Amino acid sequence: MDNIERIEYMEEILKEGQAAVAALSEALARYTALAPRLNELFDYYGSPLWFSDLADDEAGNLPEELARGVLSEDAVYNLIDENRQLIEELSGFAQL
Repeated sequence: MDNIERIEYMEEILKEGQAAVAALSEALARYTALAPRLNELFDYYGSPLWFSDLADDEAGNLPEELARGVLSEDAVYNLIDENRQLIEELSGFAQL
């Protein structure tokens, strides 16, 4: 690879890196702003209040059109697990 090819190649990496860092920074800012609300959700899941809401749903006491993914056993659990995996993955980048 001659110097022109090398510079063009490195320039491509620079531009891709700048775009990736900007996108990650934006996503991290959104995630950081949402974190307190995520903690509320994680605390709600499996709590006595969650079980009460689930019982009301199972008894047919909630409107049919109400979105109730939060009452499923998988949706919040999967989000908790994905969140944990993401934190572990991000912690590995501290070594770069």
